[in-house]
Amino acid sequence: MENAIEQAVLRVVKSMHENLGEQLTINDMARTAMFSKFHFSRVFQRVTGLSPGRFLSAVRIQEAKRLLTTTSLTVTDISHRVGYSSVGTFSSRFTASVGLSPTKYRQLKSITPQMPPDAVAGDGRGRPVTTIRGDISSPLKDQPIFAGLFPDRILEGKPVRYTILRRPGPFVLEDVPQGEWHLMAQSVAPGREDVVPHPAGGDEGLCIGRHGPITVRPGTELRLAHLRLRPIRPLDPPVLLALRDLLSDGVPQLTH
Repeated sequence: MENAIEQAVLRVVKSMHENLGEQLTINDMARTAMFSKFHFSRVFQRVTGLSPGRFLSAVRIQEAKRLLTTTSLTVTDISHRVGYSSVGTFSSRFTASVGLSPTKYRQLKSITPQMPPDAVAGDGRGRPVTTIRGDISSPLKDQPIFAGLFPDRILEGKPVRYTILRRPGPFVLEDVPQGEWHLMAQSVAPGREDVVPHPAGGDEGLCIGRHGPITVRPGTELRLAHLRLRPIRPLDPPVLLALRDLLSDGVPQLTH
């Protein structure tokens, strides 16, 4: 039964990739999955960790990243190709998700904004009070690993805390604000930084892992279980945060 549900959700994810220029509705997606729209929304959220609309938005931005780095299409043309009728709305959404405007992303070849390691997103969730420790392993043995805390189960926007490891191993996130966070980690093989995995299969060169939600309360230290990265799968939410500089030398945030 569970496999049948995942196959139904996968049909919808494939439909998203194949119809990015169309205005897909929940009814359209539910018909593809062959569920009622209410049951479909619950099932999709359970399988992927995101609502159908949020997942579709992430797929649109992921494809826009690819088009910006592999074509000479204008930002306006790209926004229309991925389903936005307003280039202003597209640019705002892209910037919030990736951390760079579409134009800047194209110019800098997706170099990550240099956020200081102790930066806290202005979310008003409380003052920094907690340390989180853990250990990360990855099939990509000698590649850097990004690990950060996000409000949702997707690598999108600015993390409230993050670190970059030179290779798999222990990590520490200090002065974590109280709230509920998801630990998201990623490692990328050389040359795979902006590859968009095809929905029919995963990508061995892009490994991810997540843990959470983690509830952070004042005055505590959390020691997490071992986090093991794995190749990204078609039902995983796309990685939107620009992370190409994981593979470059001289990044000041590198630890371990």
